[in-house]
Amino acid sequence: MDLTVFSVTIFLLFRIRVFLETKERTPVWDRWLLWSAYGLIALVPLDSLVDNLGYNLLVTWLCYVALAFAAYVTYRRSQRYPPARVLLFGLLPFIAVHLVIYLIKNILPKSVYWPNHTWFESALGFFYFWVGGLYLIAARQRKTYTKEHQARIDREEAEQRERHLLEGLVQERTAELTHQKEALQATLNELQATQDQLVQREKLASLGELTAGIAHEIQNPLNFVNNFSEVSTELVKELAEEREKGAARDTELEAEILADLIQNLEKIGHHGQRASAIVRNMLQHSRTSTGQRELTDLNALADEYLRLSYHGLRAKDKTFNASFVADLDPDVAPISVVAQDIGRVLLNLFNNAFYAVQQRQKQERETGTLAGYAYRPAVKVSTKQTPVGVEIRVADNGIGIPDELEGKIFQPFFTTKPSGSGTGLGLSLSYDIITKGHGGSLEVQSEEGKGTTFVILLPH
Repeated sequence: MDLTVFSVTIFLLFRIRVFLETKERTPVWDRWLLWSAYGLIALVPLDSLVDNLGYNLLVTWLCYVALAFAAYVTYRRSQRYPPARVLLFGLLPFIAVHLVIYLIKNILPKSVYWPNHTWFESALGFFYFWVGGLYLIAARQRKTYTKEHQARIDREEAEQRERHLLEGLVQERTAELTHQKEALQATLNELQATQDQLVQREKLASLGELTAGIAHEIQNPLNFVNNFSEVSTELVKELAEEREKGAARDTELEAEILADLIQNLEKIGHHGQRASAIVRNMLQHSRTSTGQRELTDLNALADEYLRLSYHGLRAKDKTFNASFVADLDPDVAPISVVAQDIGRVLLNLFNNAFYAVQQRQKQERETGTLAGYAYRPAVKVSTKQTPVGVEIRVADNGIGIPDELEGKIFQPFFTTKPSGSGTGLGLSLSYDIITKGHGGSLEVQSEEGKGTTFVILLPH
């Protein structure tokens, strides 16, 4: 028995178990490696006994078989464990050289081995150093790989904790929004009951119009709550998908999504407060009340509601796209108005503008012409400081208003939209807010097939 080969085999069998972590990852292979080592150790006394009797148990051959099995286990593990590849690169030449020299020494005539035995022994010694050196290199690589793997695991766990935290916060806010939507729905039911009482008191005409108008106005913030809730849910899913990418995630995209979530939740709170204010006015029977005036930045108000209107329509129709421009005069000074009422007027005008360009886009595409597909929907809001007040223009390049209908658009319940798409109260209420509530003027300039411009003038 070659004691050197035996010792190296036993050492490698035990070290490969530790190196490849077979006990935790591949218990079956681990048992075979362990049994191979203990089996070879148990054969040592028997090998000495049979050698004394003139027999050769060929323990050395069994060592080569055990080494070959160890190399196979290393190969299988190397497919997913890079440090095992270096170890395998050390084992294969070591086993091959030893096996060849052993065959030359024991099977071929002695005249082949002994004249060159010095060279063969030097080769064996070199490959002992070879396998030892590569084992040390593999061990160092394994240490580095283990650190990197653990760092990756720690990073993924931290990301998972952060994701769970964010999901928890979103779920908490979503529960609040759900409660708010339920409260708004209950308020609408209460408004309907209030309308029935007003009808019994012979105020059906005026108060019925008021109730319908409030129901119309409260539906806007309710729609925004629903729309921004849906958009926020989609953003959370995008954030979860981005977090699952691990090291390849885009932190800038995550920050952008979180910023959008914060903005959406702020808008939901804002519109919830708007809806609550409308309900309070209804319950207090403040039909003619316009609320308290305060200094308002009309530029900021126009810009905000322009974006809200566009994204509100986009939330309903993902295929719709339009350019919208806010050309705001920096010289416009804050003026005292009921910001909520003016915001509702602007929102209504913006909604109508985007609806008009959407309808024209559909009509143009139905023509199937190149000019039709070249049409680009556009909505523009501009402000201007004038000697008598602030002028606000809302212009679109939509379908326009026919001449015979232009004089009717400010009448209550008049609408050109399909049944179920509008109440016909938006422009009527807007006209009352501007003219009666603020002493201003609201005019329309339109050309059928080319577009419409609404001009608001609010005095100082």
